[in-house]
Amino acid sequence: VLQDCGADCAKFQKSELEYKFNKKALERPYTSKHSWGKTYGEHKRHLEFSHDQYRELKKYAEEIGIFFTASGMDEMAVEFLHELDVPFFKVGSGDTNNFPYLEKTAKKGRPMVISSGMQSMNTMHQVYRIVKPINPNFCFLQCTSAYPLQPEDVNLRVISAYQSAFPDIPIGYSGHETGIAISVAAVAMGAKVLERHVTLDKTWKGSDHQASLEPNELAELVKAIRTVEKAMGSPIKQLLPCEMACNEKLGKSVVAKVAIPEGAVLTLDMLTVKVGEPKGFPPESIFDLVGQKVKRSIEEDETITEQVVENHVKKVKC
Repeated sequence: VLQDCGADCAKFQKSELEYKFNKKALERPYTSKHSWGKTYGEHKRHLEFSHDQYRELKKYAEEIGIFFTASGMDEMAVEFLHELDVPFFKVGSGDTNNFPYLEKTAKKGRPMVISSGMQSMNTMHQVYRIVKPINPNFCFLQCTSAYPLQPEDVNLRVISAYQSAFPDIPIGYSGHETGIAISVAAVAMGAKVLERHVTLDKTWKGSDHQASLEPNELAELVKAIRTVEKAMGSPIKQLLPCEMACNEKLGKSVVAKVAIPEGAVLTLDMLTVKVGEPKGFPPESIFDLVGQKVKRSIEEDETITEQVVENHVKKVKC
């Protein structure tokens, strides 16, 4: 499904439950409508894929030509993912302020994608200072840890703040909102990595499904992102070849507002701007023409051309 939609990578979440949770947390009664067991531990054990299932998933991803990785939700999960030879480690928001975990993960030498849900800018500076000397190959994702996420809590402007604060690393976005518009906007703001949850059916049991995209939405998102990437283009503003037809048809020229006798020195009240035939001086040249002498008489409404202005030196556009 992910490959058909045009995504680059499938990312799961791997936990070694006894290392992620303490005993009390696993024994806690879990009576939510999302529960798959009487205790939180039973619930999580029901949902957690085994090592063999992860190996099978990775093999399948390789066969269909897509990257495969996971968020390592504890240090032992990172050990397993390292052994699985994933292309990069995802650090979930819950471990971003877990500094010993960050050090150990960074020392593995694989690229790292670090989400920033629930964190402050101060913490993100600390994360940067810890990871950068060990492993310079990492990025931060702006993220708000709410499922589903409301637009007013997204704070896309944090992307710009991260770009300013950490100019030497890529910045991305991990979204838990509904729909695709906000994620497309993140890409337009320069997000280099985009992460979204994906489900086959938003009505399935489990709190993440309603904060996920269904395959048709994912396909639409990828298509929109590819369009925006093309549209970002160049920061250089200039007349483009594709604009020439419009410029030829609608571009204006300086024309004579009144009849101008031969030898007259041009003043501003002799000149106006219209779509002219033939083309003459562009409108931005009108002030340069003031004070120049004309070689022959010019009729009212006639285009002012280079041929009729004495000693005109054409200004080269930079």
